[in-house]
Amino acid sequence: MKVTNRSKILFIMMMSSFVTPFTSSALTLSLPDIGSAYAASANELGWVLEIFLLVSIVFLLPMGKLADRLGKRRIFFWGTILFTVSSFLCIFTPDMTFLLAARGLQGLAAAMLYATNMSIVALVFPPEKRGWALGWMVSMVYVGLACGPVLGGLLNYYAGWQSIFVFITLACLACVLATKYYLHEEWLAQNATGVDAKGAVLYGIAMVLAMFGLSELANLSWAWGVLLGGLFVFGFFVRHELGAKDPILPLYILSGNREFSLSNLAAMINYSATFGISFLLSIYLQSILGLSSREAGFMMLIQPIVMAMLSPVTGKLSDKHAPRKLASLGMGVTALGLLGLVFAVHLRSLWLVVPVVMVIGVGFALFAAPNNNAIMGSVPKKYYSLATSMLGTVRLVGQVTSVAIVTMLLSLDWNFLTPSDELLRNIEISFIVFTILCTIGVVPSAARK
Repeated sequence: MKVTNRSKILFIMMMSSFVTPFTSSALTLSLPDIGSAYAASANELGWVLEIFLLVSIVFLLPMGKLADRLGKRRIFFWGTILFTVSSFLCIFTPDMTFLLAARGLQGLAAAMLYATNMSIVALVFPPEKRGWALGWMVSMVYVGLACGPVLGGLLNYYAGWQSIFVFITLACLACVLATKYYLHEEWLAQNATGVDAKGAVLYGIAMVLAMFGLSELANLSWAWGVLLGGLFVFGFFVRHELGAKDPILPLYILSGNREFSLSNLAAMINYSATFGISFLLSIYLQSILGLSSREAGFMMLIQPIVMAMLSPVTGKLSDKHAPRKLASLGMGVTALGLLGLVFAVHLRSLWLVVPVVMVIGVGFALFAAPNNNAIMGSVPKKYYSLATSMLGTVRLVGQVTSVAIVTMLLSLDWNFLTPSDELLRNIEISFIVFTILCTIGVVPSAARK
């Protein structure tokens, strides 16, 4: 394949990598206005974000399997169309029910993109350049996260929250057109057969119950039962997959491929330990240090900017050096950064926070692109869709887990403390838990070989 064609395909995949994180980070700032417009409760507003994650998790693995049968380009192309349509619907939503349904469609579209974009890049680029290409995709994720609060805040302030979805619709439409004109190969998997319908249903039920239970642990007394029910159904799913002729999750790849399984475990632990950082810092900077939302927003840009700048570099490094070593180093550096946050928060020092979040940015850049490269390099080409779907799934599960941890720890009650000191203590405990998680994550990351 010509270098120019590869560049065009990479650019399309980078566009898709930008739009999904941008949607989530930009929408966070508009939630208060959405709540005012539709008289929505805090719990309903939370589901504006959660329904997107939940639907994405449920459909990721089935979409990966479907991409093998119907073609990765076809699933990616229809995913961009569905994201465009669902974003357009959000502009004209009459009530919260309609908005949640549209966000669910966005989650389905995101699953179609997550299941195909990285596998397409891995197929297009040779192994010696794969890490570099994946690094640019990771970089665009952080560009989306960095631009979301700034651009989303400006759009929300000057043109209303609907303007955020107008921007997303136009960006997705550009991606649709680029896909139509520059993406031609289908990349069908050899000997791909039908989708395991029973396995997909069991998987979907298990993930809905487990993720709902996990996300509502701090709010509902019966959430534990829902979580356990999800794990119970997941056991049935595993049992079914072991005997299925064409499973959506070939478990022998997890059991027989040490690098693949441990790389995915490391990714899930890493996202569990890092996704909640921005939420905690936002609360800390505004509620404890007294910064305005604008000042806090600019502070929050530091970490994703560092990640975006370094990810292509670390991705290229993983083409020349063992990805697992770089990823393990990144996990360790992130753990040190989280430990630094514990002290920075305790000392109530703004200027100590700045270098610490930069360290976390370096650590995550060292981890993400090399770990993605390790996952894609650990399986043959026929399993690229599965690898991409698995990585997307563990990432989203990690994000939900991180939010659940933060929600539970922030609800801890210390009767002998003032509200401000109680909040500060719970934020400290949260960062301690994240530090421990990230330190534990170094073990599977380093034990891949």
